[in-house]
Amino acid sequence: MTTRREFLASTGAGAAATAVTAIGVAGDASAKEMHASGKFKGPHEMPRNLTLAAIANKDGSETLAVKTDAGLLDVRAASQLLGIAAPLTMEELLREGNAAGLTKLVAAASAPKAKAAWLDESKITYGRLFTHPGKIVCVGLNYRQHAKEVGMQEPRVPPLFNKYNNSLAAHQCTITLPPKDVAYKFDYETELLIVIGKAARNVSEADALNYVAGYCTSNDFSARDLQLETPSGQWMIGKTLDNFAPIGPYFVSADRVGDPNKLKIETHVNGEVRQSWTTGDFIFNTQQMVSYISKHWTLEPGDIIFTGTPQGVIAGKPKEQQVWLKAGDEITSTIEKLGQLKFRLA
Repeated sequence: MTTRREFLASTGAGAAATAVTAIGVAGDASAKEMHASGKFKGPHEMPRNLTLAAIANKDGSETLAVKTDAGLLDVRAASQLLGIAAPLTMEELLREGNAAGLTKLVAAASAPKAKAAWLDESKITYGRLFTHPGKIVCVGLNYRQHAKEVGMQEPRVPPLFNKYNNSLAAHQCTITLPPKDVAYKFDYETELLIVIGKAARNVSEADALNYVAGYCTSNDFSARDLQLETPSGQWMIGKTLDNFAPIGPYFVSADRVGDPNKLKIETHVNGEVRQSWTTGDFIFNTQQMVSYISKHWTLEPGDIIFTGTPQGVIAGKPKEQQVWLKAGDEITSTIEKLGQLKFRLA
């Protein structure tokens, strides 16, 4: 059996909301027409001075919204009302690089004709910020105090593993736990998520942050029995069940965050503080992680990196104190400047 030690040695109510719904359905054909001429051909730009959310629409799509001091702007609705083409998803924004179109849309959205595109954030259903990133890379054992709590030496290089797209979930989601005969040792891992904004291959640590588009709050939700107690160790299975990677409520562009290595990070379970620390305790900081990964394969726009979790996880407690998460529990992951990610277990 491969043990842990062995492996690691996210005001449009009423009439406005109705209008937006109508745009999203009746205007969907023209929205597609607006974006059907092909990919954006202008200069590739990463988002700047932006905080983005995703909306789960009634037609089943998940599209961008921009969080501003004036409220939440529905990008698809505003694009239709103003006739301005803008990226509708995170993947489109990051891969095509039309940040300028999004910025132009926000600047024009104060016009009266865009009124119906402004939403009351408290009344939306959040969508997934990311639906099909090319790569989901995870870094294990990346906080000094976490290494101590599990009795392990700090790794010499970032230990890498992965999740898959089926695990991606939204702010305020519900994770349906598998039957107990599949897994029952469920654990939280609040983590800073790095979002890549342009192709990075063999980049230096000094240059690495220039490839980062922004950051999110995330949770590397885990089934410890599958991860650590399955014969031969099954990290992929333990980390990649459906909805085991909630992210949100926001993507915040890198310029708004500043130094990613000095952010407070917390986890609450049913209101109780479980983790409270800082990314200043990273073993491998943001620059080092991006640089190291890029030396092994090309990081592409839209790729995301989970960066490890601080001390306070259930798996780090003595066995007699390990009370695993269960249906009905509510988990809140908070990272300074990035917002509170909340989800429930069922």
